[in-house]
Amino acid sequence: MPESSHAQRFLSGRSFGGPGKYIQRAGEMGRLAHHLQPLGKTAFLLVDGCVIEKMGQAIERSFAGSGISIRLERFGGECCTEEIERVTALVRAAKADIVVGIGGGKTADTAKLAAIANDARIVIAPTIASTDAPCSAVAVRYTAQGICEEALFLSRNPDLVIVDSAVIAKAPVRFLVAGIGDALSTWYEARSNLDSRSANLVQPNLPAPAAAIAIARACHDVLMRDALAAKIAVEKGLLTQAVENIIEANTLLSGLGFENCGVSAAHGIHDGLTVLHGTHGFLHGEKVAFGVLCLLMLEGRPLIEIEETARFCAALGLPTRLADLGLADASPADIGRVAEASLKPGSSIYKVAVPLSPEIVRDAILSLDAFTRELTSHARA
Repeated sequence: MPESSHAQRFLSGRSFGGPGKYIQRAGEMGRLAHHLQPLGKTAFLLVDGCVIEKMGQAIERSFAGSGISIRLERFGGECCTEEIERVTALVRAAKADIVVGIGGGKTADTAKLAAIANDARIVIAPTIASTDAPCSAVAVRYTAQGICEEALFLSRNPDLVIVDSAVIAKAPVRFLVAGIGDALSTWYEARSNLDSRSANLVQPNLPAPAAAIAIARACHDVLMRDALAAKIAVEKGLLTQAVENIIEANTLLSGLGFENCGVSAAHGIHDGLTVLHGTHGFLHGEKVAFGVLCLLMLEGRPLIEIEETARFCAALGLPTRLADLGLADASPADIGRVAEASLKPGSSIYKVAVPLSPEIVRDAILSLDAFTRELTSHARA
C-alpha cells in the first residue's frame, strides 16, 4: 500500500459535511427563483443540453419578477479541464454571485468548480437521480475523451440542493437505475473504510461519525426495500412514494454516506474501467455497480452475499458481468490494464483492508465475472 495511504489512518475524532439545505418536492424547479433570492442577485445557470432544450424557456419564465438576473449556458458535456476553464471564465464575465448546475453529475461538478473559483454560491438542481454528486464537496475531472483523471476535494459543499421529483420521475428509467447502482456502493464502501480504519472525505485523518454510518446503512435499507418498486413506477412515468424514497437514497443518503464514510474499490475499479473504450457508453452508476461486486470478491466476502447482491443488480438491469459493460471480448491483459489504472496513486481502492497488486485486482475482477456468468447460465437453464 502506498505510504500516502498509511498517513490517512486515524485513531480518534470524527468529521461530517453536507449541503446547506436539501429540498425535494414535485414542482420545485418552478420555484427555483424563490430559493435563490436569499443567495444573491445574479445567477449563472449551467444546464445540460437536453434539459435546456426541453425546459430552458420555462426556467427563464420562472425568474420573471424575481429580481434575479440570469444567464443560461449549455453544458459542454464533459467535466474536463477545458470545460471547467470555459465555464469559470463565463461566470467571471457575468459577475454572477450564484452558480446553478442543472442536469446530471458532470454538470453539477463543473458548476461547483466554477462557483468556487469565482467565490459564488453553489446551487445544484439535478434533473436525473443517476449519481450522488449533487450534495458533495467532491468533483471528478475527466479527460475530454471521458477517461477519469482525478477526484477533486473542494473547500465547501453546495449551499442548496433542489430536487424536483416530478422531473426525475419523467426521465428515462436507466438514469434512476444507474443512481441505484451508485448508491449501492455507499454501505459496502463505508464498511471497507471501517474495516481498514480509513479517514472519510471531509477532513484528513478523521473518520466517519456514527451519524454517517447510520445514514449509509439507511441508504442500503431503502434500496433493498424500494428499488424494484421505484423502477417499475418510473418505467411508466409515475411518481410514487417508492420513487421519492429512491430519489432521496440516490441523492441525499448516498451523497452524505459516501462523503462522510468514504469510498473504496467499487469507485476505484470504476475509474480503472474508463481506460477501456468499450465502457464509455455506460453511466457512472452502472460501472460502479459492477465495481461493487468486484469489491466484494476482492475483500473475500461470502459467496452468498455476492450472489444476493448480483441478483439484486440483475433484477434492476445493472451490470453483473464484463459482457454487460461491452467487455465480452476483453482479454486478461485488458483487465490487467483496468487493475493497473485502478491502483494509480491516490485511488480510493487503497481503502480496502486486503493486500493489493495489479494481479490481485485483475484476478478479483475476472473471478467475479466467472461467478456471475455461471449464475446467469443457471438462471437461463
